[in-house]
Amino acid sequence: MTGNTVPPSADVPAALAEAARQALRAPSVFNSQPWRWWVGRDALELFADRSRQLAVTDPEGRLFMVSCGAALHHARVALGAAGFRVEVARFPDPADPDLLATLRIVDRQPPLDGEVRLREAIPRRRTDRRAFDTQPVPAEMLDRLHRVVEENEAHLHVVRPDQMPMLAVATAQAAASELVDPAYRAELIRWTNRPPWSGDGVPASTAVRQGPRRVPVRDYALDGRAGLEVGEGTDRGATYAVLFGATDEPASWLRAGEALSALLLTATAEGLSAAPLSDPIELDWPRQLMRDLLAGLGEPYLVLRVGLPAITDELPPVPRRDPDEVIGFSG
Repeated sequence: MTGNTVPPSADVPAALAEAARQALRAPSVFNSQPWRWWVGRDALELFADRSRQLAVTDPEGRLFMVSCGAALHHARVALGAAGFRVEVARFPDPADPDLLATLRIVDRQPPLDGEVRLREAIPRRRTDRRAFDTQPVPAEMLDRLHRVVEENEAHLHVVRPDQMPMLAVATAQAAASELVDPAYRAELIRWTNRPPWSGDGVPASTAVRQGPRRVPVRDYALDGRAGLEVGEGTDRGATYAVLFGATDEPASWLRAGEALSALLLTATAEGLSAAPLSDPIELDWPRQLMRDLLAGLGEPYLVLRVGLPAITDELPPVPRRDPDEVIGFSG
């Protein structure tokens, strides 16, 4: 059967539906979860939900598409771990730009150990905004993160010590510029004060109190009601890296999201903590500073903070949308 579509059977649509459910756990900007899934007999379709794009924070849709790419990779991992080989067509229909990808099952195969480890990491992965340990990330783990990003057709630049001041200043100034913008504050308040039934947004229970950091972390609790302490330390052992690619267009953003998911799930499987930082990407001039930091190698999509956890307490759960609102079925 290799190279041919697997004849539909009862377990194929079930596996596709389960992959869509696992993809609901993917990270997204402001936990907006801007995607929809359609389950068919032998294929799974990923659609963009444009109504959930952040008009102020992400007007070009860069972070929107990165978020959808992360969901796509989560679904790929779930299907691989379930024993299916999948072919992915990205942007398969030029007439429908909201159809971002089609995942079609073409064969069965024993799952690889790596796929199973990533699948097991999906429910454990959390964005950890607390301070990380002073011990640096081992070089072999950073090499592994580099490798999985490259395997997903994106690149990772580890910020050098001499580049840290530029990153810190760009992030701090971006945050300050956004906070004085009433439209940004209104959008942030909207997504940090969601009704419980919405299953999205960043609740105060998952926000971290402000404190001294090597690079500032976004304040998700403007009213001071953050539910988590920053912890001791100032991220001295954290590694900061820029996720980047060759072009600044939707196809590259989607691929970057897949690479982001691969990095975050790998980090979780290896016992690392991680948190994306998008502040220096959201405004034109800080993003230009990130381009300068890359020395012309490519277009920056996201900054990542990775480290050994300093606090072992389990992070609170993050809201997720009801599958019935996000996943549709044919037939």
